[in-house]
Amino acid sequence: MATLPKISISTDLNEGLCFGCGHNNPIGLKLKFIKDGDSCRAEFTPNKAHQGWPGVVHGGILASLLDEAMSYAAYFEGATCLTASMNIRLRQPVKVEEPLTITASVTRNSRKLFETRATVCSKDGTIMAESSAKQFVIENEPSHGGRSRESSNG
Repeated sequence: MATLPKISISTDLNEGLCFGCGHNNPIGLKLKFIKDGDSCRAEFTPNKAHQGWPGVVHGGILASLLDEAMSYAAYFEGATCLTASMNIRLRQPVKVEEPLTITASVTRNSRKLFETRATVCSKDGTIMAESSAKQFVIENEPSHGGRSRESSNG
């Protein structure tokens, strides 16, 4: 049986420099996820700084949106995780300046591993990108420095 690597990382996000959700990162996405029932969601409108081909959002930005959402899905269930593997399907090009909704949920969890799924949808609900991931649990019931567990009924 393989031995999992021993790592030590800080889970204190008070600096606010996370690329996905950090409010102090000048080039970050500044996503704000809220808990919504059994899932979490955020709104995001990419601009020209997020493009690959002219007028089209870079696939790496879409991957970052999905990865951050799946991390928050696990986080809202009481675990801080690192992404171990992630599968992404980019279903169609996303235009810059198009409002997007990112949602994610946990599909399976254990003490050491969370499985999650996420989608990026256009304003009309069309799925633009989707993913699934396995996330390695690094901390259960974290000290929520920098992240909050907001919820919404909406």
